[in-house]
Amino acid sequence: MKLKNNVAKELWTNRSYYLMALPGLLILIAFTYLPYPGMLIAFKNFNPVQGIFGSSWNGLTNFKFIFSNDDIARITFNTFWINVNQILWGTILAVVFAILLNEIKNNTMKKWFQSILFLPYFFSFVIVGKLILLIFGNENGLANGLIQFFNGMPKEWYAVPDYWVKIIVSTGVWKNVGYSVIIYLAAITSISEEMMEAASLDGASRMQKIRYIMLPNLVPTIITLTLLAIGRIFFGDFALIYAIVENNGLLYSTTDVIETYIYRALTTGGQEYGMITAIGIYQSILGFIVVLGSNWLVKRYDKDYSLF
Repeated sequence: MKLKNNVAKELWTNRSYYLMALPGLLILIAFTYLPYPGMLIAFKNFNPVQGIFGSSWNGLTNFKFIFSNDDIARITFNTFWINVNQILWGTILAVVFAILLNEIKNNTMKKWFQSILFLPYFFSFVIVGKLILLIFGNENGLANGLIQFFNGMPKEWYAVPDYWVKIIVSTGVWKNVGYSVIIYLAAITSISEEMMEAASLDGASRMQKIRYIMLPNLVPTIITLTLLAIGRIFFGDFALIYAIVENNGLLYSTTDVIETYIYRALTTGGQEYGMITAIGIYQSILGFIVVLGSNWLVKRYDKDYSLF
């Protein structure tokens, strides 16, 4: 009874804050928790007419089917490899740009460069896809124009799969690095000025202050953001990849990720809802295992940096 009274008192005391949080909480519940019963479709011969609970059970048949398909290894590796590269290069460049921005003493110039870095984050994926087409178009693309200018042979960019992991990763980093820079820049500005002044009095150069003060103070932020990104390492950036590659079958060997495979299965492969749901569960389990493993490794390094 006392617990109920304390909860009611807390809700009433901070009612304005809880009311502001309510819309976001409702959206979270609607899109995260209410779909949970839909996971049962992975274990059923789903029939839309009979519904989730009326359809007959088929055990692990859907899972056996997806694991007997050679595509599952390819799309899993592609998803993992693209995301690993985006996390790695996105983190490195975000930290470098944040340190460089911090070194700019002119506030007007700093704001300009920060705005330029952050601007691509607001570009729609349709615009990004058209920009990539403008650069790598086989006939009138800027890349082939430069190659021909230097008397080289133009390339069939959209027919060679090997180029596209680099293009997708570079585009993703370019689009999102500005957002990460703001976070790292905030972490840098929170470093004690007294520590920096003491290092200056001891004769430390600017590079020494970056190496021995800034970077160690950025490690907790880097680890936290990396762990959060690892949580979705098996979830491909569907909007980005589809905007760039679309349904180009020539590039599937390196660009087809779990999300694009599911989308194609839904739109062209019939009504295999059970198989598609099974892939989604498989995807979530992989992500869960990777998060637990990564958090365990971080805890071995320093338990204060782990998420749980």
